[in-house]
Amino acid sequence: MPRCRGLAPSRARLVALVPAAAFLLVALSPPLNHDVAAVLNFAERMLAGERLYADLIDVNPPLIFVLNLLPAAIGAWTPLDAVQGLLVCLLGFCALSASMALRLARPGAAPVEAACLGVALPLLALAAGYDFGQREHLMAVAALPYLFLAARRIDGVGTGLGLTLGAALLAAIGFGLKPHFLAVPGLVEALVLLHRGPGRALRDPVPWAMAGFWLAYLASLPLIFPDYLGQVMPLVWDYYLDLGGFAWWQVILTERLGTALMLLVPLALVSARPGWGTLPKVIAVAALGAGVSAVVQHKGWSYHALPVRLLAGLLAVVLAARWLDRALPGPRAVRAAPVLAAIAAFGLGIHGFAGAEAPWREVTWSWSRGGEVTALLKREAYGERLLVLSPDIFPVFPALNYTRAQSTLRTMNLWLLQGVYRDCPAGGSRYRETWEMSRAEFFVYRTVAEDFSRAPPAAILVSTLPGIPVCGRPFDVLEYFGRHPLFAETLRRYRPAAQTEGYRLLRRED
Repeated sequence: MPRCRGLAPSRARLVALVPAAAFLLVALSPPLNHDVAAVLNFAERMLAGERLYADLIDVNPPLIFVLNLLPAAIGAWTPLDAVQGLLVCLLGFCALSASMALRLARPGAAPVEAACLGVALPLLALAAGYDFGQREHLMAVAALPYLFLAARRIDGVGTGLGLTLGAALLAAIGFGLKPHFLAVPGLVEALVLLHRGPGRALRDPVPWAMAGFWLAYLASLPLIFPDYLGQVMPLVWDYYLDLGGFAWWQVILTERLGTALMLLVPLALVSARPGWGTLPKVIAVAALGAGVSAVVQHKGWSYHALPVRLLAGLLAVVLAARWLDRALPGPRAVRAAPVLAAIAAFGLGIHGFAGAEAPWREVTWSWSRGGEVTALLKREAYGERLLVLSPDIFPVFPALNYTRAQSTLRTMNLWLLQGVYRDCPAGGSRYRETWEMSRAEFFVYRTVAEDFSRAPPAAILVSTLPGIPVCGRPFDVLEYFGRHPLFAETLRRYRPAAQTEGYRLLRRED
């Protein structure tokens, strides 16, 4: 291989940091991911005294809300706001996971592989783009030390108990964020069992530590969050799962997951061949488990494919580095390692940015629809309580977060109303009468009106696009709730104040 002239090792190491710096800039720039922002907003409301699954209704299991109490507390008790507190927590988490993974990876790695992993692991921890902080991102980052530990377990390489249990606990938290994520450790532990045999595998503390955390978490649900099992889960089953659902094969053919699988599948086949070692097999199996997780969620959303994309990129780097370590003589590999690591970093950077929303969302934020809604709320309702009647998570979130406003709605959006009106009512009527409503619809109808009347917010933000079938005439959210006497009486105190694309704002006249 010809030597790269004019690029000293120290300069190559600096160049290798450029893609990570670009992703760091994206992570620190607005907008915060809408789902991440919505969860953080709920955590702030929890910290203020509202009860999860009683006052705050959401489909997500409680672990992600509990974890978000830390940045919410930072926002409440320090000069930082909650968004800044969340970014501090996320960056600290990425640094912790990457450093643990490097401690587990580097001692036995050859020169090129060690250099490439030194830039690839921190880069991959940051390379979520607009999906930075999504649960899929958190899971993939939390899994990194666990995957390197699994390779060491298969190879019989000893690891200190503290690092072992730390990696296991971090992974258990990440995989516990969604039940679908358990496909990843399920396949990885099956690979460990296949190589080590049942006797040694059963004496291994890693699966027992993770299982212990998950069992404790499950046991806490009926004790701490009984309404999740008794009230929320039936709503999820009846109304949420069918919103925007795809067949399994349609999910595989979505742009993000399909592209990630096009890279992963051939690399997984290569890693299965003899001579590549254990680590590529572990990464490939974990990425396939992440693919299973994306498919069973049957939504086809971009962030569901994120772990597959990140792990496929890591697998490509490891395989390429191992091939180069074998192809180059030892001294030459040492000299070339910094330059090759820089090439790997830029390859991962291109892989992460190609076809992604970042950095374009960040570049266009100030004049985008989300930026306009944020500007409207800063001007008309900064720091206020407001009733948000919208089917959207974005751009309502992160606009509420950036304007320090709090929604009074018990759900993040009107997903439950969308669920009960996904089909037109019988008899040709636009809205169901109260005696025709299901228990779920009447809950929304009653609680929105009663909460609105009991503590009227400073403003109402109403979507002009409710995301509900037209059924003869458009669904008007204010007209729907205005049939309730309490809502209608309170609504008389509000007047139109502003309008932007897709939204109207009404302010209370005291």
